[in-house]
Formats: sequence, structure tokens, C-alpha cells
Amino acid sequence: MQFPDYRPRRLRQSKQFRRMIRETSLGTDDLIMPLFAIGGKDVKNPVPSMPGQYQMSVDHLVKTVKEASDLGLPAVILFGLPDKKDSLGTRAYSKDGIVQKAVRAVKDKCPDIMVITDVCLCQYTDHGHCGIVDKGMVDNDGSLDLLARTALSHAEAGADMVAPSDMMDGRVGMIRETLDENDFTHVPVMSYAAKYCSAYYGPFREAADSSPQFGDRRTYQMDPANAVEALREASLDVTEGADILMVKPALPYLDVIYRIREEFDLPVAAYNVSGEYAMIKAADKMGWLDGQAVAMETLTAIKRAGADMILTYFAMEAARSLNA
Repeated sequence: MQFPDYRPRRLRQSKQFRRMIRETSLGTDDLIMPLFAIGGKDVKNPVPSMPGQYQMSVDHLVKTVKEASDLGLPAVILFGLPDKKDSLGTRAYSKDGIVQKAVRAVKDKCPDIMVITDVCLCQYTDHGHCGIVDKGMVDNDGSLDLLARTALSHAEAGADMVAPSDMMDGRVGMIRETLDENDFTHVPVMSYAAKYCSAYYGPFREAADSSPQFGDRRTYQMDPANAVEALREASLDVTEGADILMVKPALPYLDVIYRIREEFDLPVAAYNVSGEYAMIKAADKMGWLDGQAVAMETLTAIKRAGADMILTYFAMEAARSLNA
């Protein structure tokens, strides 16, 4: 048999060769760690469906952020569990809300790490939806002011960046306008531009206590079957002033990450969500696969698809592996 002149295996025969020609490089700078803040003191509640993840009071959260910073992670994103809920999600934009307290504490003790805050109402409303509910429907325009007030309260607490995840039409523009009017022109907006109505969010909803109490979120989160629509959503957010475009979930939507990366010149983020994390952890526990190896392969694939940054519950584990 006559082989062609080029033999691909020549450049795979040693670790050094493989390193030299590797096309995609994953580093700690690419990773953002999500964290769940809850009230009280010395609270560290494990999340059963997300092994290794916790609901943490501010004292424990600060320690975890310090560890993340020492590992070389550039940023964390904070989610809050309020002490009470109501129909308007008032604890989301309260000056003494849990996220606001956590931001102030983290920036005081760990000033060098970037603190991003999730801007949404679902954890704070008694109905579990991401906006105001009127006559059984989520009121898009009526929700925008509350979302903007939430983002502003985070910026006032010291957040370095805000990340609206609600998928209300026009919320990026309203948040950008509100921040600018209050002298926070320097605070960027990381938009959940293409957030799909996904079954992969189940473990997160347990961790954040954010499941809708009626219906679902299909009227505002995207249909998993659509990709061109994601480009329209991203284009709207660019027009409204988004600084970073996010795709969520990540692994089932690598094609969407790639298309947004090709279409727009803004940085692209991807959220390696709770269900993706939980599946790998469960399979690893059963001995069906090497969890660490699969996690690193997954993160590399997300980066290869075009993500500039990855929000992932594997962030600290991956950082330890990369540092080693």
C-alpha cells in the first residue's frame, strides 16, 4: 500500500509534538466560577445534585473567593438566595440584599478578583419567574425597571460587571441607560444573549431555589431548536450596548457559540451549566468515566468552539489541574 507523503501521526508521536501543534489552549484566565450566597453565618449547605458545590454564607463565600483567586481565576459570578420572597422580587434590588452584601465583602477582602453579578428576579420572586407576573403572564416591559434597579444596586455595592440572565426584551438597553445615568459608565454588561429554555438547568434551580411555581419559561427563554434566532438576539443586545455575549448552556450549543463568534466581534462567553456538571460528576461516581479528564475535554471543546471565557462549576478543579 502506497502512503501519501503527509503522515498526520508523525506529529502525534510525543507529548512535546502534541503541545507544539495544539490549536486550542485552555488556561485559568478563561474560567469564571459561579457561587451561591445565602444569609446567616458559618453556613455551607451542600447542593445534593451538584457534588462539591454549596450555598454559602458570606464568610465562607469570601474564603472560597480567596482560594479561587489564589488558583489564578480572574473572576467569580454571584447568585443570591434571599431571606424572603415576594411578587416583585424586592430583595433583588435591596441595598442590604444578599448579593449586595456578598459583593461588598468580597471586594473588601479580595479586591483583585473580578466580581460579576447575575441580574435576574427568579430567585427573589415567590412565583419563580424572571419578571413581574400580571394575569398569569410575565410582563416584559413592566419588569425592565426592576431589572435595571437590580443591576444598579449591584454596581453601587461594588460589582465589576453585571450579567442580566432574564431574557426580557430590551433589558440590556435599560440596564445600560440606568448605569450610565448614575455614573457607572465603566461597569460592563455581560448579556445572556442566547439563553435557551433548557432541561440542563435542573440542578441550578435546586441550588438557587428558583424553580417557577407555575408554567415554564418558554415564553421568554429560547427554543432549543433555534440557532438563527440566537443571532438575532445577540444582534439586539449588541445594539443595546452589551459588552460581552453569552450562550447558555454551552455543550449542547457549541454550534451556536461558533456562529456567534463568527458573526460578532465582541467577546463571547459560554455557561457550562449545572446539568452538564452534574452528569459528569454522576458518571464519575459510578466509575463509568474519568470525570476530571471529561471535564477538561469538555472545557477545551467549549473554548475550541469560540468561547473567550467559560462560566463553569469545574473552574477551581480545572485551575488545580492546569496549575499542576
